[in-house]
Amino acid sequence: MDLPFSTTLLSTGAVALAEIGDKTQLLALMLAARFRRPWPIVAGILVATLLNHAAAAWIGAMAASWLRPDVLQWIVAVSFLAVAAWTLKPDTLDEGERVPARNAFVATTIAFFLAEIGDKTQVATVLLAAKYTPLWEVVLGTTLGMMLANVPVVVLGSRFSARLPLKAARRAAAAVFLALGAWALWRALTA
Repeated sequence: MDLPFSTTLLSTGAVALAEIGDKTQLLALMLAARFRRPWPIVAGILVATLLNHAAAAWIGAMAASWLRPDVLQWIVAVSFLAVAAWTLKPDTLDEGERVPARNAFVATTIAFFLAEIGDKTQVATVLLAAKYTPLWEVVLGTTLGMMLANVPVVVLGSRFSARLPLKAARRAAAAVFLALGAWALWRALTA
C-alpha cells in the first residue's frame, strides 16, 4: 500500500539532504549576509525553485515518455548512482560570482534560478520526475526540500552554517541516492 504523498515525501527528503552544503545553500548564506532581509530572499528562493524544478520535472516526464521503460530504468538507476557519488563532493562558490545589490527578491530569484541550472538537485528533480508520479508531487517535494535546507540558512545566517555537519549531511544524501539507484537497478534487473 502506498502512503499518501509518498512521492512528495521522497522528493522532499532526497532534495533536502542533497541541498545541504550545495552551492545554492552557500548562495543563500551569501545573500542573507549581504541583504540582511530574510523574507524577500526566502520568497526569491521559492519562486526560483518552483520555476526551475517545474521545468526540470517536465523534462524528466518527457524523457520518460520518449524512452522505452527498460531503457529508462537503466538510465535512472545509473543516474541515481552518479548523483550519489556527486553528492559526496562539496560545492563551493567561485570567488568571482557576484549578485546584484539592488533588490533582494529579484537578485535572489535570478541568482537561484541560474545557480540551480545543472545542479545536482535539478538533476535529482529530473530523475525523480522520470521515475515517480504525479508530477506536481515531485515539484512540490523538491521545492519543499530546497526550502527546508535553505530557509534556516537565510534566517539564522552564518551561525547556522558554522554548526552544520556538512560532511555527515553529504553522506546521508549520498546514501539516499545510492539506495534509490540500487532499488532502480534491482528493478531493471528483475524486469
